[in-house]
Amino acid sequence: MAGHSHWAGIKHKKAIVDKKRGKLWSKLARAIIQAAQLGGGDPGMNLRLKYAIDKARAANMPKDTIAKAIQRGTGELEGSSYEEILYEGYGSGGVAVMVDVLTDNRNRTVGELRKIFEKRGGNMGNSGCVAWQFENKTQVRVSKEVADEDTLMETVLDAGVEDIEDIGDEWLITGPVDAFQSTCDALEAAELERLSAEVGYVPTATVPLDAEGARKILALMEDLDDHDDVQNAYANFDLPDEVMAELEE
Repeated sequence: MAGHSHWAGIKHKKAIVDKKRGKLWSKLARAIIQAAQLGGGDPGMNLRLKYAIDKARAANMPKDTIAKAIQRGTGELEGSSYEEILYEGYGSGGVAVMVDVLTDNRNRTVGELRKIFEKRGGNMGNSGCVAWQFENKTQVRVSKEVADEDTLMETVLDAGVEDIEDIGDEWLITGPVDAFQSTCDALEAAELERLSAEVGYVPTATVPLDAEGARKILALMEDLDDHDDVQNAYANFDLPDEVMAELEE
């Protein structure tokens, strides 16, 4: 199981307690603001905004909070302007890491991310240092309670998807970027609820880790995920079954 799959499974199993919910809502609001800044405030005409709103609703963000985020993005309400930046670096064991950020202060963010990498035995790199080890892909997560593999395959077969992967309690559907809309549409038509839908980075090759290396890289990914400016973090580590079993113990 590739690193992006492990991390998708692990991070979405983390309980969203009250103190975490506020952080999550802040990140989702930033995504809504930036989407509205780029493409306007009508989700019917702005696909990026539509799915940013969908993610916010899935996280139980109040309607008025979503509406205010849209208004901040369109300029109807005063608010910060966010810049999207992709940072790259290495974790312990030479694991390649990509960090997708929305920030209103580039200098502050890069300094804080550098400290996180260094604290966890890694280092930030220059633009392009690890990007060649990833591909941009559609990634859609569906709970196994919603559909079995055969049903899901029949539903998205004609949507252009490439793979359906078992990541524990969920299915991870991957495909090319241009399959994003058709995959979401197929699931909606079949009334199969998705846990998340995004275009993200998938490694083309992975680095196998032992238990010690796994603990270090998972600590790095946790710290990155907890940073207010980080929308998503991706890595190319692989955890063999015996390592996963050791970690679960």
